[in-house]
Amino acid sequence: MRATRPTLPMTGGCSCGAIRYELSSFPRLLYSCNCTDCQRASGSAFALNMPVLARDFRILHGESRGWRHLSPKGVEVTSRFCGDCGGRLYGERKGRAEIINRRAGTLDDTSWLVPVAHMFMRSAQAWVKPFMSSECHDTQPADFAELMQAWRAMWPEFFPQK
Repeated sequence: MRATRPTLPMTGGCSCGAIRYELSSFPRLLYSCNCTDCQRASGSAFALNMPVLARDFRILHGESRGWRHLSPKGVEVTSRFCGDCGGRLYGERKGRAEIINRRAGTLDDTSWLVPVAHMFMRSAQAWVKPFMSSECHDTQPADFAELMQAWRAMWPEFFPQK
């Protein structure tokens, strides 16, 4: 299921408009995370995470602020947000400089967003009912390769067969 076909480049920004960004390649994945850390950080029931290639992401104007903390697995993470409105925009993990994890809800066009998977369902709110064709995981998969294959199958126009 998808409402529309997104176009590249994709644009987005924070709630107040102080930060605007552009993404020139299609996301590598889209999943919801229902862990309690994401619930707390988003102020909602989950976060929509969208890993993208760092080289294809650029800030058009504004400057994010960073908050450093440890992930549940003990990896150093810098969460980036707008210093004016506090809107969380993306995160960077130590040791994984080539990928940044965008908050998908910050895109201008969110009509096409359908997560391929839902993580940490063991801590999901009782009323969260994932889309039927999406995978569900109690925590997170050890290997994201199968999820990436499923995501690519959902969007063959962005991932041509070799």
